[in-house]
Formats: sequence, C-alpha cells, structure tokens
Amino acid sequence: MRPRTTAALAAGKAARLVSRLRGGGSALPGLVAERIDPGLLAHTLGSMPRGVVVVSGTNGKTTTTKMLVALLRAHGLRVFTNPTGSNFTRGVISALLGEVGLRGRVDADLAVVELDEAHALHFAAQVAPTHALLLNVARDQLDRFAEIDHTARLLTTLGQATTGGVVLNADDSFISRIREHLQPGVEVGWFAVDPSVADRLPELQEADVRFAEEERPDLTEGAALLLPAEDGRACTVRLPGGSDVGPVTLRQRGLAAMINATAATAMARQLLGESFAVDAAAHALATVTPPFGRGEVIDVGGVPLELVLVKNPAGFTVALGTYGTEPVATMIAINDNYADGRDVSWLYDVSFESLRERGVALTSGVRAWDMALRLRYDGVEVGEVETDLDRALDRFLALHEGEPMRVFTSYTAMMHLRRRLADRFGLARFGEDPAA
Repeated sequence: MRPRTTAALAAGKAARLVSRLRGGGSALPGLVAERIDPGLLAHTLGSMPRGVVVVSGTNGKTTTTKMLVALLRAHGLRVFTNPTGSNFTRGVISALLGEVGLRGRVDADLAVVELDEAHALHFAAQVAPTHALLLNVARDQLDRFAEIDHTARLLTTLGQATTGGVVLNADDSFISRIREHLQPGVEVGWFAVDPSVADRLPELQEADVRFAEEERPDLTEGAALLLPAEDGRACTVRLPGGSDVGPVTLRQRGLAAMINATAATAMARQLLGESFAVDAAAHALATVTPPFGRGEVIDVGGVPLELVLVKNPAGFTVALGTYGTEPVATMIAINDNYADGRDVSWLYDVSFESLRERGVALTSGVRAWDMALRLRYDGVEVGEVETDLDRALDRFLALHEGEPMRVFTSYTAMMHLRRRLADRFGLARFGEDPAA
C-alpha cells in the first residue's frame, strides 16, 4: 500500500472518530481522506474479487441499494456498501473508513455502492464498475444537473464505462436508450412493471417527446416484471421460466418501493446466475427495513412517526400518493443547501391537494415560508411556520403527542431531524442499521 494511501486512511479514520463524537455528518471523514489521496478508491476497491456494482439514477438509489445488498447477503456473499445515502465519492470513502484497515484491504466479495449521477462518473474514473443498475431520470437539483437530457447523458457515460453487466429500466425511455451505447459483450438485463399496471407509471416518471416513435424494449428474454397484488401491499417479481419471487409484502410502502425491489432482484439475478434462489430472495425482500428517512417508521412514545425524504417533483408526488391521504399530523421541512439543490421552484410542480382536508401542522427549514406559501396556493392550511428545525421538531412533537405523525423533508433537513430523533429516542446512528 502506498504511504499516501495509508496516511489518507489514518487521517480519515481520525476525522471519523471526531465526527462521530460530535454527532457530525457522514461525508466529512471521506472528504478529508479524499483530499490527501485522490486515488484512494482505486487503491481499496479496485480489486474486489467479484467486482463493483454502481446503483444510480434520480430516485430510489438508497432503497434499491439496501435491497440489493440484502439479496446478495442472503445468498452468502460478503458485501461492502455505503448505507447512509451519502452518495458522493466522499460518502463511499467515509463508509470505507469503517471497514478497511490501514493497509487498504476490504473484507468483502464485492462492493455495491450508490452514487449520484455526477459522482458516479468521478467514481468510474478511478474504479471501472463491473456492473451498473440504472434506475430512472427525473428533474432534480436543477442548479446542478440542469435539464434531464444532461442527467441522461451522465448515466449513459456510466453505462459505457461498465465492463460486465448492466440492468436497465425498460419503462424509462431515458434509461432504456442507454443500451445502444454499451460496450460490446456487456450483458444487458431489464426490469419493468407488468403491463397490467403500466397506467400508473406517469405518476412516477418523466416523459419526453421524440420525433421518432419509440417502442418498449423487447422483454421476452430475461426481464424481471413487477406484478402488485390487488390489495396494493404485496407484490410478485416475475422472472423468466416461472421462478417468481413472492408474493412478498415489503416493509416500505408504495409502488415506487415495489419497483425498487424489482430492480434489485433483476441485478441480483444477473450477479448470482444459477446460484440465485427465489426463497432466499423473497425472505430478504420481506425483511429488509426502509433506509434512514425513506419511509422509516420511528416509535415516538408508542405512536409512529414516519420520516419521508422528498427531493424533487416526481419523488414528492409519489410520496403524497403513498401517504398523503392518511389522517395524520403532518410537518414539512425544506432546506436549500447544496446537497438539496438551491433551487426550490420545483415545489410548484407538485400538487398538495391531498393534504387539504387535514392541513399541515407546521412548515420548517430554510425555505419554511416558501413551503407555507406554496401550500396556501393549493388551499392547504398551515398551522405554524418555524424555520429552526430543532424548535419546529419540539413544537410538532409536543402539539401532537399520542397521535400518528409524518414529516416530509428534504435531504439535509432529514439528516438533521434524524439525528435529533436518534438522540431523543435511542435510534441507531447513520450507517449502523442492524438490519442493513
């Protein structure tokens, strides 16, 4: 191991210790190590025995990555991952610091890492992924990614850098077109929803207009198809040859979670080949818990508080469709920090009418007043506005003690609120999920 890499790991580990003692963020230690050795990822993950899988796309990365890791571990594999949702390269390095010694050896068979669309390319420049699972493209963080054609190009470049196998979303035309740009010999797998529920896709994804009419890819060979049950809670992942996974009732609710499970299953099947076992897969999907803040249910004095991450129009619309009509006390926290995206005009592309009957108890975060105004345009009454997240959380919990509660929150607000809830109710820290 190069002295520079050893020094970077030592400094990163020290920063990690200090950060954890101070309750700090999950990416700072990785940033310290990356600054000392920009080639750290290549020197630690570059020779994983069974390769490196990158999961990317606009929505669902954290949930899908956690599901894929659960599926692979259920088949006996040792998997390194970045479980906190910190999906820049520094987030991957931060996760590494807890798993690797100063010699840089990772005790795992393969790595499964989630990366945002831009940082996936920074990662691939150091470690060429053997496999990539590409989920979807939607408008998100317009100040960073601009229009969605740019995001699609980033993911296409990631696909071109992948050497072994790629799994693509057949229902997202931005993703399905990537097949045309892959290296020769790269194995291609697909996931999609069953045609019987295809009419629900517009609520989940973007669409564009092309002069040439496009057809759905031919899925007769090897696609994983999602078939939700009539009750809306269970689902089956249909695989070629009749070896279906399910019915399974996931612990995370909604059609988006089911699609994530289908994507993860398709990737696991490609990685495992003949070793893939449907019973082990079904058990893994049924027992994996939602990641931090992504539909996570927190026990607050005997009543549930759901923490729901929202970060773009498609994600917020899906969250409201999954949760919005239930009569619970609701708080919305919106920040506009770099990791959230500085432009929050996307809130005007979301309909909040499903919240009109009960109203929103409180808005908070840097953009608390903007959120309250947006709700007013949709006729949703707002009880209070408090920009300070700590005071808002205290107020919300006190006002609605004994009631089911829900917090829709942008990313950095979620991280802050999750830490406060962890301190208050003894929850696991980020990255220490015992069910991961």
